[in-house]
Amino acid sequence: MQLIDFFDRAAKRYPERAAFVQPDGDVFTYADAEGVSRKLAAAIQSLDVSEAAKIAVYSPNDARAFFAMLGVFRAGLIWVPLNARNSVEDNIAFVETADVEFIFYHSSFEDKVKEIRQAVPHLKGFACLDKGGELGPSLEALISANHGELEELPADPDRPCAILATGGTTGRSKGAVWTNQVWETLIANFWTSIPPAENPVHLCVAPMTHAAGVLSLMLMPRGPSNIILSQADPVGILEAIERHRVTHLYLPPTLLYMLLASPELQRYDTRSLQFLLISAAPVSSEKLKEAHAAFGPVVCQAFGQAEAPFFLTFLSREDHQRAVENPDQVHLLRSCGRPTMFSQVEIMNDEGQLLGPGEVGEIVARGNLVFPGYYNNPEATAAVSACGWHHTGDLGYKDENDYVFIVDRKKDMIITGGFNVYSTEVEEVLLAHQAVQDCAVIGVPDEKWGEAIKAIVELKPGSTVEPEDIIAHCRKRLGGVKTPKSLDVWDSLPRSPVGKVLKRRIRDRFWDKSDRQV
Repeated sequence: MQLIDFFDRAAKRYPERAAFVQPDGDVFTYADAEGVSRKLAAAIQSLDVSEAAKIAVYSPNDARAFFAMLGVFRAGLIWVPLNARNSVEDNIAFVETADVEFIFYHSSFEDKVKEIRQAVPHLKGFACLDKGGELGPSLEALISANHGELEELPADPDRPCAILATGGTTGRSKGAVWTNQVWETLIANFWTSIPPAENPVHLCVAPMTHAAGVLSLMLMPRGPSNIILSQADPVGILEAIERHRVTHLYLPPTLLYMLLASPELQRYDTRSLQFLLISAAPVSSEKLKEAHAAFGPVVCQAFGQAEAPFFLTFLSREDHQRAVENPDQVHLLRSCGRPTMFSQVEIMNDEGQLLGPGEVGEIVARGNLVFPGYYNNPEATAAVSACGWHHTGDLGYKDENDYVFIVDRKKDMIITGGFNVYSTEVEEVLLAHQAVQDCAVIGVPDEKWGEAIKAIVELKPGSTVEPEDIIAHCRKRLGGVKTPKSLDVWDSLPRSPVGKVLKRRIRDRFWDKSDRQV
């Protein structure tokens, strides 16, 4: 199947159901969305672009951005999401990386799009999603013109239909190519992991350009009503859950921590939630226990990346509940779950050998969920595909029951005094402190130790604590080798647009005057 087929199935079965509810209350049904996407696809096919053109969508969370995405898929071209929270410099770089030819944009970004146009002269056109702009026609004007009949393309599982930016936590983003087959496998993994729900109501609060939008597409066969929020405000999230009886919610760990720290948490009825899906980075066991206490047995986790999206592994609601309620199972809260139905996930050493239970190595994967490669970057594709497996860059191990445990990013492991220390283990202990909302642990230059462990913490609103108290808390749990030698309190940690802590930016502050980087 092609990705657009899943949306069309929902439009056929639930034409009058609300597909998108805008922040201002406007509602678009599935019949509305299908009609716009067909007209827009015909308009896109008439543009002066190449046969496999890359069409970017640059917008905050908005139904019209979703219409543009559907139009691109239906036209058989390639969707390139630009993150609304990226710097304009980063988006310029990715427009160039992906060879974008045309941009649909929201009027709130018009000044930024002008900068992109000036920096990228090969761009062939623009259209404004919500009104006419200086750069091009409005979406409404574009689809109102007579563009002739839509050309229905034959199904092709290998046809590229999206290029997504990699996380960029360790350097410049590359373009991960997704085909129809990648999407089909992702949706299959989703539905074999999460039981179907009648009348799902999905709250889009994280960027629709990334996991929140992908979750909307994974839910499409069941005709979800997508409630769109334009701001990630804890009270706004809680109000929306209560008002719209939200059943499905995706949150990155950063947003989860903000929600758990909100003094308003207990004021709202969140009992409609069936699935609170967490992904993008490991979550501490203590925070998972808090989430279970606050929302009930609805918490689940998925592990993936742009190169193998979202559902490589899955830790179910039942796994979380069993871990919370049974002391001998609490270790499962440190797991990212077991391989999903259509994915193979193993552990490999540096020599290309697969390892047994309990042995730490790199997490590798294969199957149709794995992308075919980076756009226009065969060297990076070959490097990440060595030995016939996709290399995730994450270190971990599997237990005897096939649960996968991530211990660190391969590039984030700290070597101090000859000992290997995994930063995530230290972060887990830091996050158990009652005053800590979020944290990052890195190695910094040290004449004695080579690298010394340093913690950077972000406190919960209204909390105060001495660094020495947090270090003492760590020493009780970790011992001397793994305890941070120093700790700084920052107002906020640098994060990527999807909420991942950017350790490379933190490291740069401490390594910029060093003649080495490890």
